[in-house]
Amino acid sequence: MNHLINESSPYLLQHQSNPVDWFPWGDAAFAKAKMENKPVFLSIGYSTCHWCHVMARESFENEALAEILNREFVCIKVDREERPDVDRVYMAFVQATTGSGGWPMSVWLTPEGEPFFGGTYFPPENRHGRAGFGSVLVKLAEVWKRNESRIRSHGQEVIAALQANAQAAPPPPGHTVDPAQSAFLALEKSFDPEWGGFGGAPKFPRPGVFHFLFRYARYARQPRAKEIALHTLRKMAAGGMNDHLGGGFHRYSVDEFWHVPHFEKMLYDQAQLTVAYLEAYQMTRDLAFAQITRDILTYVTRDLTAPEGGFYSAEDADSCLSHADPTHAEGAFYVWTLEEIREHLDPESAEAFARHYGIEPAGNASESSDPHGEFRGKNILIERETGGDFSAARERLREVREQRPRPHLDDKILTAWNGLMISAFAKAGAGLGEPGYLTTAVRAVEFIREKLWADGELYRSWRNGVRSQLGFAEDYACLIAGLRDLYEATFDPTHLQWARELQQRQNEWFWDDALGAYFSNRAGDAHLKIRMKEDYDGAEPSANSVSAENLLWFARVFESEADERRAVSVLNALGGALQRIPHSVPRLLGAWMQHAQPARQIVIVGEREAFETHALLRPIREAFLPDAVLLHGSPEMPERIRELTRVAGKSAVYVCENFTCRRPMIDPIEVAQMLAE
Repeated sequence: MNHLINESSPYLLQHQSNPVDWFPWGDAAFAKAKMENKPVFLSIGYSTCHWCHVMARESFENEALAEILNREFVCIKVDREERPDVDRVYMAFVQATTGSGGWPMSVWLTPEGEPFFGGTYFPPENRHGRAGFGSVLVKLAEVWKRNESRIRSHGQEVIAALQANAQAAPPPPGHTVDPAQSAFLALEKSFDPEWGGFGGAPKFPRPGVFHFLFRYARYARQPRAKEIALHTLRKMAAGGMNDHLGGGFHRYSVDEFWHVPHFEKMLYDQAQLTVAYLEAYQMTRDLAFAQITRDILTYVTRDLTAPEGGFYSAEDADSCLSHADPTHAEGAFYVWTLEEIREHLDPESAEAFARHYGIEPAGNASESSDPHGEFRGKNILIERETGGDFSAARERLREVREQRPRPHLDDKILTAWNGLMISAFAKAGAGLGEPGYLTTAVRAVEFIREKLWADGELYRSWRNGVRSQLGFAEDYACLIAGLRDLYEATFDPTHLQWARELQQRQNEWFWDDALGAYFSNRAGDAHLKIRMKEDYDGAEPSANSVSAENLLWFARVFESEADERRAVSVLNALGGALQRIPHSVPRLLGAWMQHAQPARQIVIVGEREAFETHALLRPIREAFLPDAVLLHGSPEMPERIRELTRVAGKSAVYVCENFTCRRPMIDPIEVAQMLAE
């Protein structure tokens, strides 16, 4: 066993018995590197990462390669999900020096933590023109011994360049062009009109893009934005990324057809795609979108929810071929042969199911989608036809599938990802009229408050009774967003009060007084040379994008000029991204569009649980209203809202713009007509 044996991260524990003498990130590793004057080999990944598993089997379990690593380097293993601050700094270096990034990430550092060489996956030996891991290790060890001073100088230059980029002053306020329009035009240009999505293979869902397109459709009265988002969501749902038996979505598609997925399932994808499909339903009233929303939440409730109420992080892409065969293969849990379908369904149902889901005798993955033949003879369920009721067949095959070895479950509970999932359950509970979803969201909030909130500090991760890592800006931002969505869904003031407290803590520990916006991490890690500010809305939204939304929401709830100014400061500080590459920050553009429009509030006055209150709320919660805040006229509200009254003793709805309210409405039909207008 190496130094990872006492860690709680599932990823680190996967490597505790490697022959590599791994250390976790921290004082012990860097002290050893300095004492022995050895460079550091930093390996960053996560427990459900397919290529991380491959490199572990090929290299980190290899005694000969481990001997080189242990002799020439001090080796550090980092779970990028527990330490996003470490991951961001070195990912910026790898992307800047190689033009790409990903996991596993392999970076070589000076004993002081300054990077001088990096990449992602390395094969164990020289292969197809790529340097093998062993060759790289030998060469870098030799270069360090021969040119240590030059490498140190280079590493210091790298840190200085990254620091300068991280601390670059924002551009002058104001924009020469509308960044929302520029982003839409860029997305429309890269849109695949046949299969949906943007660009070619591989195709990632990037939920922030749907968030932006739906809002831009309203902001600019641009129906095309809605059309391309809806088309993409439909194609994704029909393809192999969607788990047609168990619900939920896999990480991404390796081809442009959404057919062959990378099979890992991440909590943050489930959370954001739930909201995307819910908003598609709200905009179209197409019940198919509502059903997909429910399918995702059924999967999360069944397979990713801890007994105590929090949400687990992910399920692996790989699993054993069978209980008798421990060989791991990607997608083994999910794929089918035609013979298996026929074995478990009656003949008529089997043939109909096979036609509908594209089942073929030789397998349905094309050579271009499966160049290595991993799925030869296997079928990934994809909808080739519409119509038909296959619910009974799907449930039967799901029960059969449950007898297979399940993929590895990453059972750590991350605050930021739980915040995203709380938002999803809260929005769906309100929008679909499902009180059980609200109960699930409330239980998750209670779990975080009990397990991950202590002495006024929010923590990042919890597993097996142990919480670790103080929270990062994204943990605060995403949990605040979940609490504000849960407040709007329940009107429980405790959610509002805790959200307000968390915002104050986030401002205190992460705000950049000099240039505005939020650092990703607080100061204090002596081994991390840079405090980054995240602005890219990729698979997960950036802390600054979500924070800008939160601040604008607080400004509209409490009529707070301070929150409005801070939100504007975030937008200005990230103005470079808004001006140069606005399509890279779609979630931030949502906040930018909200700020550009009048402040809108919808206030309900009346007993929270009264039938007439719920009747008034129903058309509001079923509608897509991204630019309005929904409030209850209760004592914790500002005086102007507290003064709004019921009408003739009945619950009433007030629609306000720029804090000026129209006449009250007491008829749900009138409310629905107003929203339609």
